[in-house]
Amino acid sequence: MDEDLRKEKFETFKIKASVAKKFRRYCRAISRSQSMTLLLMIEFFEHNRISPMESMGPNMETLKSLIKKRNNAVIAIMKSIEKDQTKPAIAILQSLLEGGEPKKKPLILEKRQIIEQREVRFREKKNRLKQ
Repeated sequence: MDEDLRKEKFETFKIKASVAKKFRRYCRAISRSQSMTLLLMIEFFEHNRISPMESMGPNMETLKSLIKKRNNAVIAIMKSIEKDQTKPAIAILQSLLEGGEPKKKPLILEKRQIIEQREVRFREKKNRLKQ
């Protein structure tokens, strides 16, 4: 028995035996008492503003279109994230991993000329020592 309905008294309904069997089978399938199952059904119809007499066709079509729109919006967001965030980050990581050590570049052109002059200036002549 359900805790919320424990103190309430029982009422009886007159329904056909085939309907009662089907209802009890459904109650067992969803693991609820008969009172709770009936209450859930009534609340569902009231909350969704549906009548058991009307067709779900138009309502289902509008739901499908809303779901498709939301799916398209999610896809657009994911593509935007991939374009603006993921691809640039991957490109940066790949350039870091493939590049290895960065090439050393001289900062000032004049320093390179001074270094070249020093190298030439301090070379030993091999011909003199061999003789």
